[in-house]
Amino acid sequence: MNLDRGAWQLPLEFARNEEWARHAKLFRTEPTDPASSDQPALNASHADALMELIVSPQNLRKAWRQVKGNRGAPGPDGVTVHEFEVWASENWAKVRQQLMEGTYQPEPVRRKTIPKPGGKGERMLGIPNVLDRLIQQAIVQVLTPIFDPTFSDSSFGYRPKRSAHGAAKQVQRIIQQGHTHCINVDLSKFFDRCHHDILMNRVGRKVRDRRLLRLIGRYLRAGVMVEGVLQPTEEGAPQGGPLSPLLSNILLDDLDKELERRGLRFVRYADDFQIFVRSERSAHRVFASVKRYLTQRLKLVVNEEKSSVIPALGCEYLGFTFTGKRVTIKVSPKKLIAFKRRLKELTGRSQGISMKSRLTDLARYVRGWVGYFGIARQFEDIINLDGWIRRRIRMCYWKQWRLPRTKVKNLVALGVSLDLAIKHAISRKKYWRMSRTPALRYAMTNKWLTQQGWVSLKQLWYERASLLGTA
Repeated sequence: MNLDRGAWQLPLEFARNEEWARHAKLFRTEPTDPASSDQPALNASHADALMELIVSPQNLRKAWRQVKGNRGAPGPDGVTVHEFEVWASENWAKVRQQLMEGTYQPEPVRRKTIPKPGGKGERMLGIPNVLDRLIQQAIVQVLTPIFDPTFSDSSFGYRPKRSAHGAAKQVQRIIQQGHTHCINVDLSKFFDRCHHDILMNRVGRKVRDRRLLRLIGRYLRAGVMVEGVLQPTEEGAPQGGPLSPLLSNILLDDLDKELERRGLRFVRYADDFQIFVRSERSAHRVFASVKRYLTQRLKLVVNEEKSSVIPALGCEYLGFTFTGKRVTIKVSPKKLIAFKRRLKELTGRSQGISMKSRLTDLARYVRGWVGYFGIARQFEDIINLDGWIRRRIRMCYWKQWRLPRTKVKNLVALGVSLDLAIKHAISRKKYWRMSRTPALRYAMTNKWLTQQGWVSLKQLWYERASLLGTA
């Protein structure tokens, strides 16, 4: 298939007119969305000609929609997604030829560090250029139908039609079936330490197109730019590009198959996995043997400090905890604390932003949080948090009104008597205490707050629970 300049412009125009381009997603729970495996699996005759499928116009159109929809940051070259459209219309023919000939050389990625949840160090990301993100996404879309059908049913991370919710529910089922002990294994810096030769050996089991194998190897060894200095990558698959999640699943699929061969119950989401057994003695024995397998066969490093054998009830996984005789899924205490801390930041009194912007940011964050944690059953905590959020919003309005005459004017406009408004306006009580007074609650009713842009956490939670059948 020919993808010259005219053929390249087609996918750009196609993507530009898509509905998602006008209503792009506000949240991403994963570094990149998994490719769909709805297309039919490739037969053996395609195994030697995968590059032709990767650079086909249909595959590239789909890859471009995904890359543009993710709206990622620029790579080391500084080219944005929108600027790339102009560049690609003039240069894609050359890139395509290099891919077909097997001579394309990926650019290094840009190193970026983000804090880990709970302030436990930093996570290193590698952000590729837009061109390399497009090529990687095109590769993922071709390789996913080849590898994904043979992955374990206990693997949930970065796979089509699978999610963290499915992983949490499987943990719940396993514990309900009487598996009382959990082996929590933490892989130390998995994405930074996976062995290239071992990984490429697993990829080569199903991929025979030498051009594609060389290209994937070059992506692994492309290096990273740190403050303008190129650093080689002799091991690891940097997080941040579309390809690394699929490669992690390919590498760890050997572990899944080994656990299945032993008849063990487990759940894995990318490099985060837990194994469940029926006794503490079995747990320690399995832990030792799995650790040997990981270090000797896959050359991975197990974090001894974070790995342990723990009771299954009360264990935490992907932000959820599992408690009680019925093994109820709840939000872990750490995540509730982090949620409340973030809400405090969004409703802080000293932010120099309008209430409209503050409420927009708050609504966006609350919707995203409920979208992820809404499968948990924690209605009492949610009701308490909902009232606490309303009180903080009232506090922000009271602080923003500032001057006594402004407070009197706004309270009277909202139906408070003049005498009561004056008493509140000249009160020397602090903002937090004033936010709970009857006058402020009467003036700033729930209906009025909704009109201003407030989104009820309780209402979102009940809607989500009803949708999932957990109400």
